[in-house]
Amino acid sequence: MPNVKSTSVRRGLSVLVLSFASLAALPALAVSTDPKEAVHPAASLEGNYLAAYVAGMARDTDAATIFYRHVIEGDPRNQELMERAFVAFLANGSMPDAFKSAERLVARNPANGLAQFTLGVRSLKGGKYAQARTSLNQGGRGRAVDITATLLSAWAQAGAGNGKAALALVDKLKNEQAFSQFREYHAALIAQYTGNTAEAEKRFKNAYENGRNTLQIVDAYARFEAARGRKDEALAIYQAFEEALPRHPIVRASVDAIKAGKPLKPIVASAQDGAAEVLYGLGVVGSGQGDELTAIIYLRLGLYLNPEHSLALVTLGDLYEKLKQYDRANEAFLAVPKSEPVRASADIAVGQNLELMGRGDEAVTYLQMQMKERPDDVEVVMALGNVQRSRKQFAEAAETYSKAIELIGTPDRGHWILFFYRGSSYERSKQWEKGEPDMKKALELVPDSLPSAKAQVLNYLAYSWVDQNQNIDEAFKMLTRAVELAPRDGMVIDSLGWAYYRLGKYDDAARELEKAVELKPGDPVINDHLGDAYWKVGRKNEARFQWNHAKDSNPEPEDLEKILKKIANGLDDAKPAAENAPAPAEQKPNGG
Repeated sequence: MPNVKSTSVRRGLSVLVLSFASLAALPALAVSTDPKEAVHPAASLEGNYLAAYVAGMARDTDAATIFYRHVIEGDPRNQELMERAFVAFLANGSMPDAFKSAERLVARNPANGLAQFTLGVRSLKGGKYAQARTSLNQGGRGRAVDITATLLSAWAQAGAGNGKAALALVDKLKNEQAFSQFREYHAALIAQYTGNTAEAEKRFKNAYENGRNTLQIVDAYARFEAARGRKDEALAIYQAFEEALPRHPIVRASVDAIKAGKPLKPIVASAQDGAAEVLYGLGVVGSGQGDELTAIIYLRLGLYLNPEHSLALVTLGDLYEKLKQYDRANEAFLAVPKSEPVRASADIAVGQNLELMGRGDEAVTYLQMQMKERPDDVEVVMALGNVQRSRKQFAEAAETYSKAIELIGTPDRGHWILFFYRGSSYERSKQWEKGEPDMKKALELVPDSLPSAKAQVLNYLAYSWVDQNQNIDEAFKMLTRAVELAPRDGMVIDSLGWAYYRLGKYDDAARELEKAVELKPGDPVINDHLGDAYWKVGRKNEARFQWNHAKDSNPEPEDLEKILKKIANGLDDAKPAAENAPAPAEQKPNGG
């Protein structure tokens, strides 16, 4: 959400979750290694406790929740276990269990901040606004300056029709400079919701002044202006955002609606929506700072208040992707309402996650289905090409990327990645006569503001030329430039080293490949290349060491066969080095 200072935000975000001691010992957030595998509770209290702990360490919140239920049933008076279970329930979205645990914790310790906070959210959901404020204010000392409790209390006041009191609460945060953008945004939403148009306009302008590239502020402000009949002003707000961050689906959908004369709904239609927006915004900040536990708890509570908050669902899915919980991520993405503009992006993520889960055929089928539903959506077409390419279906991928390129018409700089991916797909399917023009086009389009991406394009084009003994002088200039742009990229340095090898400059090759292997010591291709270079300069024991390291680093099956032969027999000096050369290394470029 807003761009705010890291230290202050972390203090504001973490104060609730970290307010009770047991959280410090909480196992790591969970990932389900096999979502189809049934989880059965252990026969003993000790067994369930150990299983819950192991599930947490294995990053499986589903299993941890199941085991903790049985733990607290067997030992309901154990405060530490109850607190651990409570946090696990919240993180897993098991709200009935979380609320029951919160009630027990508050009965024993009324100052338990997270438990009181959770009960306050439940009261807000039920429209019990006075009760919500009481819970939010009982979580310990200094709560008046805590951004979360203060803003939720303000929304409770707004829900009760007390707009003036709500704004007064928000303004208590004026001394928290790091939260000024966030404060003004919610003050604007509260003023709009309670019918104070003049105050809403002033607060929206304040928030927008420092948040022109913040989607939620831009969208809410533009909708506010459009609702007042100021369509040109609304379009100008969206246009400014488009210039900085083009093609966002929410912005495109809103602009299309305004031009078609359709009304735009306000961001917040109830106090519950407003409170959910608070929790969503703080969840985004926590996610961006790597504070996954706090972020997930905020998002879960926000989705309890507004289950169809599309951006909260997408952010939760992104968090689970970061934690490699792809099945849980897809649950969040598939919960995004189909009518929402971001549903297309969510569907793309579902297909990509299916591929990451080893369900490639399902991924292709799913994305093909999305293409039929949205045949003009370039992002969907590109996603299918990406999955096909990752499955080494290079000819099919090139054909799919061609469809995407046809859809874009005249390409701009943001489309360089399409030409890069199609060019690499042509090269891998042995159609370099088609791949070379695409690589040149990608190099023409890729902006200088993406140096790592530019290095990848230079690397691929130059390596391919060297591999075919073409344009050698220009290729070496390109590879040297690529290394300058990405001096810590082991794959780029590997390409330069391998180019030296291909030209028979084995001492130079060994020197560069040693640099590459220092940067990526576990890469099988680089270790294989360095082994070849060592063999050529007479360092045969070291060569076999590198080949063995490559063998143990999970190389591609076809590469493994060659490596094993080299370990057994060495390099056959009578054979040209080209027979040992793999395809150019390709990474997903930054900015792609």
